[in-house]
Amino acid sequence: MFVDRRDAGRRLAAALADLKDQSPVVLALPRGGVPVAAEIAAALDAPLDVLIVRKIGLPDQPELAMGAVAEGDPPVVLRNADVIRAGRVDAAAFRAACAVEQAEIARRQARYRDGRPPAAITGRTVVLVDDGLATGATARAGLRALRRGDPARLVLAVPVGAPDSLAALREEADAVVCLEAPAWFPAIGAFYEDFHQVPDAEVLAALAGRRAPGRAGRV
Repeated sequence: MFVDRRDAGRRLAAALADLKDQSPVVLALPRGGVPVAAEIAAALDAPLDVLIVRKIGLPDQPELAMGAVAEGDPPVVLRNADVIRAGRVDAAAFRAACAVEQAEIARRQARYRDGRPPAAITGRTVVLVDDGLATGATARAGLRALRRGDPARLVLAVPVGAPDSLAALREEADAVVCLEAPAWFPAIGAFYEDFHQVPDAEVLAALAGRRAPGRAGRV
């Protein structure tokens, strides 16, 4: 059990201490991943930025991911064929749901970066951070988007994760660092005493302290 996301970030930072000599870039999946990543960036003396990825939920069960979309040009869109088929979602409905999430990505890009380009990642060690891993849909989309930016090494770091999702994502990242992988995994919030919804103000405050320099290329 973690006290809150910052507590989880401090514990995760200790497990990532050997990366400090690699001058990594720390990227958070907002909003929940940002307080975790802020602690890691501070411990590793690394710049901090966000990678904006959105889950695409079923129309009648928005918490159940039928896919995910990650920022980029073009965006990375993943589909969960099993969920789409079980939910009887046609192509038009999927596109409509994806468009809603892409609009939210655009809003967050404007809000969090204020015109600045994303962090430079080419040839760098990149640590992608979230507050936990359930289905892994957003992390998978994020890792694939980052891979297009040609990092030297891509590390996924989470405090807690579902074992099957962690195993699947080891194929996407060069390394996966997770502190806890319990067999019983009802939801990420079950492993935190405080799992409040992170507001934009908290994201902006964290980014202001460790803003990463921009890059010329694209994700």
